[in-house]
Amino acid sequence: MKKLKLCVVTGSRAEYGLLYPLLCKIKWSSRTDLQLVVTGSHLATEFGATYRQIKQDGFRIAFKIPILGRWADACAVTKAMGRAVTGFGEAYKQLIPDWVIVLGDRYEILAAVSAALIAKIPVAHIAGGDITEGAFDDAIRHAITKMSHLHFVTNAHSARCVRQMGEDPKNILNVGHLGLDYIRRMKFHSRARLERLLGFKFHGKNILVTFHPVTLSETSSETQFAELLNALGRLDQNVGVIITKPNADPGGLKLIAMLTRFAKGRRNVKIFPSLGQELYLNVMRCVDAVVGNSSSGIYEAPSFKVPTVNIGDRQKGRLLAASVIGCPPEARAISTAIRRAFSKKCADVRNPYGGGNVAQKILAKIRSVNEPRKILKKRFAVLERV
Repeated sequence: MKKLKLCVVTGSRAEYGLLYPLLCKIKWSSRTDLQLVVTGSHLATEFGATYRQIKQDGFRIAFKIPILGRWADACAVTKAMGRAVTGFGEAYKQLIPDWVIVLGDRYEILAAVSAALIAKIPVAHIAGGDITEGAFDDAIRHAITKMSHLHFVTNAHSARCVRQMGEDPKNILNVGHLGLDYIRRMKFHSRARLERLLGFKFHGKNILVTFHPVTLSETSSETQFAELLNALGRLDQNVGVIITKPNADPGGLKLIAMLTRFAKGRRNVKIFPSLGQELYLNVMRCVDAVVGNSSSGIYEAPSFKVPTVNIGDRQKGRLLAASVIGCPPEARAISTAIRRAFSKKCADVRNPYGGGNVAQKILAKIRSVNEPRKILKKRFAVLERV
């Protein structure tokens, strides 16, 4: 039997961590051939050169597409998108995949799907239909949905949103959040081992901080980040602060420079370009709160019964667990929210994004499509009543 060639695209550390369980399923299956295409911040040293971790995890990289320049402002990101479309066009020409599989809403993924549309390759999209009103990712995600053919959504509300965009209901599957598969199978480290791996001694209280650039807010990323750093600077020295660097959105490098200046001389603060999924989730499991505007505080933190301080509107519109505390990007409000998080009881919190086994559901559905090319011609499924 001919193996199904599945081209999976990853452009960032967070996305790769979520895709990891699916990559393993595809790699281990005797019926599929994994074609892993790596691009974006994975290939940039300032963002941790995380393609090395991918290789250490035992995956063969089929194609690398370097796209980032030195400065990640809006013009540079636009140029990066152009380079990405060209690169993906060449990748698909060489790899000739049966499917392109993508996750989420980043601009690299928009480029990958645009090239797949022209190359007449069907696309399976994971985590479409979500709403994030505070970032241009929202529009990118919906554009990807309209160029995709199978939709693996994380919750019932997102399924309705994809349906409202005219997608065929039989090609929309509510499978839950793929990242929860990793949590089900991950190796838990003891606190002492975790300290050795991090080179960081946990304090009386500890927080995990990830803050990415905001792209549609009236207040700039630098202003919001300065307010967060102000709040972190007010914390008692007995609070340990573990920070992962921002992603490669416009303004990301400026935030990294601000972060580096802030951490200098602060013994209770440790910065990491990237922790990798296993280490990141182990840290999340052991801290007293997750702070920032990353989707990990929405998707994964509730599974560990850890409260989240969600800053600003970057994640506005997502389905939230009871453990999530929202606050504006102002130092005083952030400080108050962190204090609330330290005393918040989350033992009974339920993660609204399912319980895992998502990778198996995704792979089974993709394999069930006998002739992938026949799914390319879509009809707009009009709703009888909205």
